[in-house]
Amino acid sequence: MKKLIAIFIMTLGIFSAVDAQEKTMKDDKMMDTEATVISLEQTEGMFTQKELTLKEGTYIFKIANKNVDHEVGFVLAPKDNPEAHIKSAYVTNPVVMGKDETSKEVTLTKGKYIYYCPLNPTPHYTLTVK
Repeated sequence: MKKLIAIFIMTLGIFSAVDAQEKTMKDDKMMDTEATVISLEQTEGMFTQKELTLKEGTYIFKIANKNVDHEVGFVLAPKDNPEAHIKSAYVTNPVVMGKDETSKEVTLTKGKYIYYCPLNPTPHYTLTVK
């Protein structure tokens, strides 16, 4: 029985070490990224940032729910084709009140885009990439 307990404890230690190594590898990947984080806040029925101008590049969108009593989200699409949502720009989870969530990395090229929230119906705002 003592031998089984020792094997069990040793196995737990190995799994903990592997988990820690995987977390470190994920953290290192996040640090290696050249994505710029763009923070946007939503209040009831609107984004506080009404327009954005960015350079071509890779971005992560961080969406904050500022006192909206239901979940909010984020949609980004080319202005000339608003139905062509850029799915990597969706937040990874709906954003609950008082929290924030991020998108995956999104590479944007020159042009005009729109952003809005379909869950907290907001106007369509303009994002320009120069």
